[in-house]
Amino acid sequence: VTTFAALEALGPAYQWRTEAFVDGRMEGGTLAGDLLLKGHGDPYLVTERLWLLQRELRNQGLRVIDGDLVIDNTWFAREELDPGAFDGQPYRAYNALPDALLVNFQTVNFIFRPNQARGSVEILADPVLANLEVRNSMRLFRGGCGSAKSGISMVVGTTTARPRVTFSGALASQCAEYQLLRSILDGPAYAYGAFRGLWEAEGGQITGGLRQGQVPPGKAPLVTFRSPPLAEVIRSVNKFSNNVMTRQIFLTLGAEKFGPPGTLDKGGQATLAALASRGLDFPELELGNGAGLSRDTRIAAASLTRLLLAADASPFQPEFQASLSIAGLDGTTRKRFLRDPAAGDMHLKTGTLNGVTAIAGFVHSESGADYAVVMIVNGPRATSGGGQEAQNALLHWVHQR
Repeated sequence: VTTFAALEALGPAYQWRTEAFVDGRMEGGTLAGDLLLKGHGDPYLVTERLWLLQRELRNQGLRVIDGDLVIDNTWFAREELDPGAFDGQPYRAYNALPDALLVNFQTVNFIFRPNQARGSVEILADPVLANLEVRNSMRLFRGGCGSAKSGISMVVGTTTARPRVTFSGALASQCAEYQLLRSILDGPAYAYGAFRGLWEAEGGQITGGLRQGQVPPGKAPLVTFRSPPLAEVIRSVNKFSNNVMTRQIFLTLGAEKFGPPGTLDKGGQATLAALASRGLDFPELELGNGAGLSRDTRIAAASLTRLLLAADASPFQPEFQASLSIAGLDGTTRKRFLRDPAAGDMHLKTGTLNGVTAIAGFVHSESGADYAVVMIVNGPRATSGGGQEAQNALLHWVHQR
């Protein structure tokens, strides 16, 4: 629903911008003052794109920031402050909260590798956050990778000015590698740590620290860095069910239609307006935070089918359909219909919570006809009692007939 509304309201060529401002005097590669970074909700400011932004700053001659890095994330309102509100798991990557300056989905990939020569476990963090201390209390033991002795415990420290994460437990010597994706820092702290880590890795310097503030009105940016177009961004959203990216788009809809800051209410109103522009009115629709990670979100199967038919009739139909997972090939349905004639003939979006499994999309049948298919299963055993198998049976039947 959110990506369809975004295509209709913003257009497939829409791009987010991230701006860098200087507050001080630049001379000989040194800024005597602060560097200000202002985000406008880019959902795809990943590490490599942050590096490209920094390259543009270096092309402007900047090498040393003799001041603070100031983060301006006021384009979105800070309405949701508890990442653990959904399920009590605040450090899970899927619970990362939206932020106007969201970097790398606000996640760190911790990589655990056994070093048999030293009899220890090495821990690598990707990306390296300059303001995050990683403490390693892991031990290595001789044994197979499936050993019950293996286990990793993570504790996040909050008592010091510098964030700290401590890992303890054990890893078997025969394990090649173990990875743990977690969201440890809030938006501004993560953006600062990632920016500084990359900047210093390339030989740059920042003498100050992190501050949050606002760019003065009317100030011209030194660099304006633009995201990939919306049509490309929604491929990552729908193919891989990326919740925080969806929430970024939802808040962007509100900020663009009703003015900043983007809020949940503005995002909801903007989404309903986009649906209405295509003659769609779903009285039962509950948008919640605009993404699937919610117990409040709901829509009727018949309404979702009408949305798919409207998307098929839209001028942006190719962009919308291309954003969906291709069964047997990529995204969340890459393992369905493997080595099956149906592989490649279905563009689908999945949705899964405890007690909920859903699928919706387009099926190109063997007869040459195209169908919109929706199936939503709610119940205590939806995710463990054959819900996905029932979906596969329906999709296979439509494909064959």
